[in-house]
Amino acid sequence: MSDKTYASEVMVPPDETQETNPEKKPEKKSETHLEISMASDIKDGIKDVSPILFAIVPFAAVFGAVAIESGLSFGETMLTSLSIYAAASQYVMIDLMGQNVPVWSIVLAVFAVNFRHVLYSASIGRTMGAFSTLQKALAFFLLVDPQFASSESRAAKSGLRPAYYFAYAAMIYSTWIAANCVGALFGSLIDSPATYGLDFILPLYFTGLVAGFHKRPNFVPVLAISASVSLLAWFTIGSPWHITLGGIAGLITAAALSKPVKHKMEEETANA
Repeated sequence: MSDKTYASEVMVPPDETQETNPEKKPEKKSETHLEISMASDIKDGIKDVSPILFAIVPFAAVFGAVAIESGLSFGETMLTSLSIYAAASQYVMIDLMGQNVPVWSIVLAVFAVNFRHVLYSASIGRTMGAFSTLQKALAFFLLVDPQFASSESRAAKSGLRPAYYFAYAAMIYSTWIAANCVGALFGSLIDSPATYGLDFILPLYFTGLVAGFHKRPNFVPVLAISASVSLLAWFTIGSPWHITLGGIAGLITAAALSKPVKHKMEEETANA
């Protein structure tokens, strides 16, 4: 028997499990890492949203009470909150309905109040690379003021992922709906949030979030111009246009002061 023949006879076929095991192990490790990352994102989302839930509860409850007093049924009140899900717009709608304003005026006012969400979507959409098309659609529906501010902050620090975003959003949405329900049922027992100073919590929260962006390029001029235009609009045109115009002024300023990536790289190369 030749060496060649002997080798072919004793040669053991490669074990398929040995070939596939090296591939499976990293896969398993990757899946475990993904699960840990997702759990961490969910935990962070709940932790970050917790402070503002205390401010949302009274405002949501008061809306439920006001809506019932304005003539809406319990079902209409809940449907409004479930579908519109925009506190300022819902308050404006209820107020105008009580003044017998034409429907087209109510729609226009709600659009004016909510126009800032168009700006929010354009900005936050740049950071949603990890989101599917369906996830983006749902995320934009759930995009309210604190959600936007916190998501922008998260994206700048460690990247924005669906687990964080939807954990944060689910807490706000469920709290808003639950408090609406309580207000609609027991509205007569609820005082104004301003009585307890709770109306100051949200502005304070947003101030802290804005301050968190102070390391970004051109932070001071963008903030100064945006705030100035907003104040000017407040004293001339009035609410709610000051929010939209201030936001647009900030975006235009940021765009005007920003440098294209190619130009920035050329400058850095020249300086080096």
